[in-house]
Amino acid sequence: METLPLLFLIIALGAFMYFGSRRQKKAMQATINLHESLREGDRIHTTAGLEGTIRGITDDSVDLEIAPGVVTRWLKLAVRDRIEPDEDDDTTEFDGTDSAQATEITESTGTFGTTESTEGDISSNPDRR
Repeated sequence: METLPLLFLIIALGAFMYFGSRRQKKAMQATINLHESLREGDRIHTTAGLEGTIRGITDDSVDLEIAPGVVTRWLKLAVRDRIEPDEDDDTTEFDGTDSAQATEITESTGTFGTTESTEGDISSNPDRR
C-alpha cells in the first residue's frame, strides 16, 4: 500500500514532464518555421522590442532597416515575430499638414490657478469670463 502513492506521484510527474516538453517542442518548431519564412521587406519585432524592415538575410542573421538609411545586423534568433500589415491602416507619408485642429500654446503667467482670457484680463476661475 505504501507504493501506491509513490507510483501515483511518479506517473503524475512523468505526465507533467511529457506535456511540458511537448509544449516547448511546439513553440520551438513555430520559431523555426518563422525564421525559415522570413523574406526581404518583412516588418519584424526583435526580442529587444525593436521594430524594423528586413533588408538582407543570411543563414543565421538578418539586416534590419530601423530608420531610413540605418541598417543593423541581428542574429535570426533575435527575431521574435513578424508584424502583419493592417488592412485598415493607411500608412501614408507625412506631408507636413495636420488634419486635426491645432491647439494654441500660450505662455504661462507663472501664477498657479489663474488663466488669461482672450480679452487680456486675469481671472482666478477659468469658467468665469
